[in-house]
Amino acid sequence: MKLKLSRFIAIVLLVIPGITAMIGFLKIKDSLFDYMSAHGVDALTRVSFDWLNFVLGVVLFAAGAGFLGGWIFFRDRKRNYVGPRFRKKDTAAVKEPEPAGMQHK
Repeated sequence: MKLKLSRFIAIVLLVIPGITAMIGFLKIKDSLFDYMSAHGVDALTRVSFDWLNFVLGVVLFAAGAGFLGGWIFFRDRKRNYVGPRFRKKDTAAVKEPEPAGMQHK
C-alpha cells in the first residue's frame, strides 16, 4: 500500500508542473490571439497588448517546462542515459597533479 501511495504522490508532483506549463501556454496563446483578432477589425481603434497576461504566461510556462525538463534530465543522468558531456565527474577518477617540487624522476 505504501508503494502505491508514494507512486501516486510522485505522479501528482509531475502533473502539477505540467498543468502549470499548459496554463502558461494557453495564456500566451490567448493574449496573442486577442491582440491579432482585435487589431485587424478596425484600424481606427487603438488596441493595447495584454502584457501582464503574456508575461504571466511566459513565467508559468518556463517554470513548468523547466521543472519537468530538470526532472527528466536528472533522472536520465542518474541512470546514465545522457551524453558524455553531461555525465557526473567522478572525483576518484580525476587525478590531481602533484606540486612541482614533489614530482618523481
